[in-house]
Order: sequence, then C-alpha cells, then structure tokens
Amino acid sequence: MRDSDERASHCFICRCEEIEEAEILQAIAEGAQSVNDVKRRTRAGMGVCQGIYCVRPISHILERELGLEPEQIVPMTARPPVRLVSLASLAEFNDSE
Repeated sequence: MRDSDERASHCFICRCEEIEEAEILQAIAEGAQSVNDVKRRTRAGMGVCQGIYCVRPISHILERELGLEPEQIVPMTARPPVRLVSLASLAEFNDSE
C-alpha cells in the first residue's frame, strides 16, 4: 500500500459516525455496490447530518473502486432525522388524548 493510500484510508468519510475510508473500501470489497449498501454495512450516512457531508465522498469512492460513472450512482434513500427523546417525555405521553 502506498503512503498516500494509507493516509487516505485513515481519514474519516463520515464524521458523525466516525467511519474511515478503509471501512468504506472494506464494505465495497465485501459486495457493497451502492451508497445504500455502504450505509447498511458501515452506518455511514446515519449520523446527525443524515449524509449531508459523506454521501458525495462515498459516491466518489464507489465510482473509483467500481469503475462507475457519476450518473450510475443511485442517491442514498433519505430518512427523516431521528431526534433524541428523553424517558421523562415518553412517560408524560398520553395516548388517550
């Protein structure tokens, strides 16, 4: 492995979930073919930003590693952001209203 490759594999692609490029490359080596495949295998894109910062780099890695054209990359399936809910809030929830 060249020094530049080693450095690249240790940089975070998904900052929210702290997923490094090496993990993305491993997911692709294990069969990931899309952004959603990478997301399911690594949790990249599931953090607080919901993929705002990492989808593009993941797409570029998929293009590079799989020899795909940009238009062949299917966008990540969007999900509404998850918000933390305290147990106290849930305890106050009354379903009968």
